Amino acid sequence: MKANVHNMTDDNTATDGGLSAVEQDVLDRIEEKGIDFLRLQFTDILGTVKNVSVPASQAEKAFSEGIYFDGSSINGFVRIQESDMRLKPDPETFSVLPWRTREESGSGGAARLICDVINTSTGEPFEGDPRRVLKGAIDRAADMGYEVNAAPEPEFFLFEEDEDGRATTRTNDAGGYFDLAPKDLASDVRRDIIYGLEEMGFEIEASHHEVAEGQHEINFEYDDALSTADNVGTFRTVVRAIAAQHDLHATFMPKPIPRINGSGMHTHLSLFTQDGENAFHDGDDEFDLSETAKQFTAGILEHAPAISAVTNPTVNSYKRLVPGYEAPVYVAWSDRNRSALIRKPAARVPAASRIEARFPDPSCNPYLAFAALIHAGLDGIERGLECDDPVRENIYEFDEQKREEYGITTLPSNLGEAVAELEEDEVVQDALGEHITEKFVEAKSTEYDEFRVDVSDWELDRYLETF
Repeated sequence: MKANVHNMTDDNTATDGGLSAVEQDVLDRIEEKGIDFLRLQFTDILGTVKNVSVPASQAEKAFSEGIYFDGSSINGFVRIQESDMRLKPDPETFSVLPWRTREESGSGGAARLICDVINTSTGEPFEGDPRRVLKGAIDRAADMGYEVNAAPEPEFFLFEEDEDGRATTRTNDAGGYFDLAPKDLASDVRRDIIYGLEEMGFEIEASHHEVAEGQHEINFEYDDALSTADNVGTFRTVVRAIAAQHDLHATFMPKPIPRINGSGMHTHLSLFTQDGENAFHDGDDEFDLSETAKQFTAGILEHAPAISAVTNPTVNSYKRLVPGYEAPVYVAWSDRNRSALIRKPAARVPAASRIEARFPDPSCNPYLAFAALIHAGLDGIERGLECDDPVRENIYEFDEQKREEYGITTLPSNLGEAVAELEEDEVVQDALGEHITEKFVEAKSTEYDEFRVDVSDWELDRYLETF
């Protein structure tokens, strides 16, 4: 039912060799699949997937001892005097890379294991590991009696490459929303991407051409929040790798082309109780939403300005978050229209009741983004925040006076404002932890400062010969 790269037994009982059953199962599959190399994958605080490649013969050592690496070389990790870090593979994330089979590559096959990062000086999980941060949010939800499910919708563009193999911004089709061939020329690419994702354990729900030329979306089934964050990193890797096989460049940049729709990563969230009931559903409510769901929504809305620094973490993110291109900028919720920050999608069955945060984009670090959203929502539950009535009108058509009447505020208009909001929001800072908050703010402040002192082509075209 769910998209899950965690596709093996949960039996962690140690074998005679000291490995758990699931770890031994990985060793058996490595031999069975003819795997020669393992990519031990982790993520830096900016969401960039990193990996250390080791011969498959090192797999047992990786499970029993871990693999050491230089953490000082990774953005936002540690200083040079604290450089030794250790990767601890999560055996349930083992997956063969479908574009790196022995037949396709002409060499040995390759597989991937997602890792947790361990601080070698303490032997404890590293506080700067984004995956650890999300685990902390999940643990907080569990302490409150909830399991968190998530389902993102990462959109992307496919661009042609130039004669040197470098990315351009020339789209390879002129299609629009739900178009078919001949306007949609990328259906074969999406098909191959889907095959690759399915080989890695995804359950694909649908794929289609998006609104803008060259823009696409492939939806995969919901899962628990940690598996889903793992899946986002895998998804981006598979899309890029298979697009490259078609001589195309796939990008998750939020707004690569001006004056057309940008790419979002609408994120569906729900809480389930320990006995498997959807804590967001109430059949007696006008909107089929429980009081818990409304409090969770109110928490996200209250902290949305600070969350946006994490869910929309680049200078370019705020080129997407402008009125007129279907991207939400108004801090409100709705059960009908998509102009609000949060939408309550229609649900066919009670188990599908959920909310959809529409402001995240696919450039975000999914571990940090989900953690910030979860902590904000749980804060709303803990404090019993009341959710305003849904806005059923098109907020894009409101003037400033009408927005004030409804009490609707807006998201930050640029990365600098978003970082400033983050620096004032203790709940979102607690979600990230002291280490990541400090390193994230430092990195994003530098990014925004570099943008502010740069001179764009638009400015040169506009002013150079005028003044």
